[in-house]
Parts: sequence; structure tokens; C-alpha cells
Amino acid sequence: MKNVIFFILLNTRVKILIVSLFIWSNVEAQLNPIKTVVIDAGHGGKDPGCHGGYSNEKEVCLSMALKLGAMIKEKYPSIKVIYTRDKDVFVELLERANIANRAKADLFICIHANAGSNVAYGSETYVLGLHRTEAQQKVMERENSIIELEDDKGAKYKNFDMSPEAIIAMQLQGSVFRDYSIRYAEQLQKEFKKMGRFDRGVKEAGFYVLYKTAMPSVLIETGFLTNPSEEKLLADANGQREMALAMFKAFERYYNQLSGKETNEIINTNPPQPDKTPINTPALQETKDSTGLVFRIQIETSDRKIPLNSSRFKNLDIHEYYQDKLYKYCTGEFKNDIQGARQRKIELIEQGFNNAFVAAFLNGERISIEKAIKLAEKKSD
Repeated sequence: MKNVIFFILLNTRVKILIVSLFIWSNVEAQLNPIKTVVIDAGHGGKDPGCHGGYSNEKEVCLSMALKLGAMIKEKYPSIKVIYTRDKDVFVELLERANIANRAKADLFICIHANAGSNVAYGSETYVLGLHRTEAQQKVMERENSIIELEDDKGAKYKNFDMSPEAIIAMQLQGSVFRDYSIRYAEQLQKEFKKMGRFDRGVKEAGFYVLYKTAMPSVLIETGFLTNPSEEKLLADANGQREMALAMFKAFERYYNQLSGKETNEIINTNPPQPDKTPINTPALQETKDSTGLVFRIQIETSDRKIPLNSSRFKNLDIHEYYQDKLYKYCTGEFKNDIQGARQRKIELIEQGFNNAFVAAFLNGERISIEKAIKLAEKKSD
């Protein structure tokens, strides 16, 4: 019997399996429940990040990071929220990861703003991995390039093996962390969709800051400061709060999944996002002043008709339309004004309409938010 045990211990593959199972059990215990969250506002100090016509990345990211942290603290006072920076200071990439590692964080949220052409738009979330497109590589290179601003000009990173083989090895080594990173990233993109953002998807790239964190980690590219309409959202206090709220809702769903409160995807009475194709069914009730491009806030969906004077609508002026065999209810009418609609949506959420989102209509027909934004930009030119 002793010889059998000795043989098993010498068997490399079995030893790896035993160690992997041990790591898995410890990681599961670490992840559930969440005790510490580290929020990383990108750039800072002498590193402004990318910039738009009147704003820069370091400022908008810090504002969103602080707002997100405040929301988590308010809802989950037992969770420790740590910022890699809470003011305009320069923090090295490796130190950002070290802050999270020293705190033994359960989740690392890195917040950035994107750069590209003046028509690029939408939100995307990255986890550690191999970039698959030239665009993803450019994002990675831009965010990693700040090492040149560090005192040693990035010398400490020269021994970092960022080859495809090394990144794949890191993915395998941290496979549990990676799975949870993707889980939170997916929730983020769902919430961005709900608020009317274009979903650029969950992506992979070799960011230094994600490479060295020993916990589930994501890097969020909230939007493009180089696009004037995107800059209006990201540089505006209400827009920043809206983005932070989407991140918080994603965190809430992620937290519920880990704590066992949510085993499956929540089925909302509202659809998760505006439909991407125009409808052919005419609206059942259309206000007289609804021609052209109009943004409304959808607050309710039902398979049965709801009286417009129902108490659930809290005396709001309600617009009803029928689509996909469902009755859908909106309030507000913002002609060619998505920012006004977004602000009203925030107010409605605060009033208890938690699933409210912006929907767009063209001459009474539902259209995608993406198409509406393009139309609004043309009209503003």
C-alpha cells in the first residue's frame, strides 16, 4: 500500500491534478462572498491618457471610479472598496496590480476611456488574453505605453514574458479567475446595452495591469473621447453617473451569482435592450408630436394590455406601442435629444423604475439606438 501511495505522489500528472483541485477549492472559497473590490481609475497625474475636444481620460475615469465605489459602499457596507487612486496622481501599472494583490481583492475593476476615429463609438470590456484583431492590439499598446512615463522607463517590465505562449500559460494557471472575469465582463456589456450603449463585446488582450493581478480582473473601455457625441456622455457628470450605475448593476448581478442568490439569468419584465430592427406594427397610441427622431424611456413590458392610468405608472404621461406580441410602455418625448432622454432615465431609475432604458423611434417606428445616434449626429452637423 505504501508503495502505491509513493508511486502516485511521484506521478507528475496526478500531482498536478491534486494541486489543481486544491487551488480550485481555495479560489472558490475566496470568490464567494466578495469581501474586497479594487477600483482602478486609468492614468492620472503626468499621464492624462487619451483626450477629446475638452476632456481627458484621467479625469473622466476617476469620476466614474469614485461614483462606482460610492454605489458599492452604499449597497454593500461590508465590502471593502479600495481605489488605486482617489485623486489626480500618477500610479505605475505594476503598483496598481500590487495594490489589488496586497489587499487580496476578490475583484479588480480597471476603468478607461477609448480613442479612435471621430465616429468610433460604444463600450467594450477586456479580460487577459490574446488580442485577435489589430484594433484590440492598438488598445493594448496604447494602455501599456504609459510605462514609458515611469521613473525607470518600463525597465521592470522587460522580464515580463508577454508572448502568446506565456499569456496562454497564464490563462491556464488562472483559469478560475479567467472564468469569473468573463462572467463579470459579460454582465457589464449587458448593462451597457440596457442603457443604450453600442455593445462592442467582451474581448481579450495582454494588458500589463491584468497580467499581474491574482484575482478576477477586467479592463473597461467605457467609450471614445475622440467621438464628440461620446465625449458629451463621458465628460458630463450625469453621463458619468449613468456609466457608473451600469457598472454597479453588473457588479450586483455578479455578486448575487457568487452568493447563490441568482443561479440563472434574471428574467426582467423589460427587454434587456432596444431591438436592432425597425418594427412594422404601428403604435397603438401615438402622440401627435411624434414625427421625426424621438427618444423615449421604456419602463414596462407586458404580455397583457395595461391601463394607461394604472397606479404602477405613477401618474406619468405614458406612450404605448405593440411589438413582438408584447405591449411596451414608454414615457417622455425627446426630439433628437438622447442626452435629455438619458438624464430622464436616471431620474426614473431613482423613482423606482429600475429597468428603465432609452428607446428610439423614427416617425413612430422603433429603431435601434445605434441608428438613432447616427441620425442625431447628422442632424447636428
